[in-house]
Amino acid sequence: MKPDALIVIDVQEGLVNEHPYHENELIEIIQKLLFTSRSHKVPVIYIQHEEEEEGGLVHGSEAWQIAKSIAPQPGEKIFEKHFNSAFRKTGLHEYLQSIGAQNIVLCGMQAEYCVDVTTKVAFELGYNVRIPVDGTATYDNKLFSASDMVKFFQWYIWHNRYAQVVPLEELIADIEK
Repeated sequence: MKPDALIVIDVQEGLVNEHPYHENELIEIIQKLLFTSRSHKVPVIYIQHEEEEEGGLVHGSEAWQIAKSIAPQPGEKIFEKHFNSAFRKTGLHEYLQSIGAQNIVLCGMQAEYCVDVTTKVAFELGYNVRIPVDGTATYDNKLFSASDMVKFFQWYIWHNRYAQVVPLEELIADIEK
């Protein structure tokens, strides 16, 4: 099933500079998805989280900027958000409807927050959601390693419930169709 849109969630300088779990692999996965999507005219959409607190992802700050390694190209949509869901008060759903999107690919940060909520809301809105294996990242916390958390969400929360978690090669092949 060819995707109708690629959505990159919160891969911003302030988060990447904190060196999340498998940072280099995540960036490489996103770069491959971006290249293939752009080459095959699949719309690329960026989600950019904003916080009002000092030291966070404050609008206009260096930390708030989308990571340079996966920077948007002219004309690509960017939706700013203040909540974990990329759909809440952003216009994302309306935009996806306007382009006739049904099948979306999600990737980005953080697995247990914004990617999780966005995945579940997308499912509730009727989208067919696919997430590349290891296409999300996060950080260790007091209870779980980032590696365990990413695997837990991929295989025990999202896969075959709210989304399909699929190998990158499969997504690339579907985009190239």
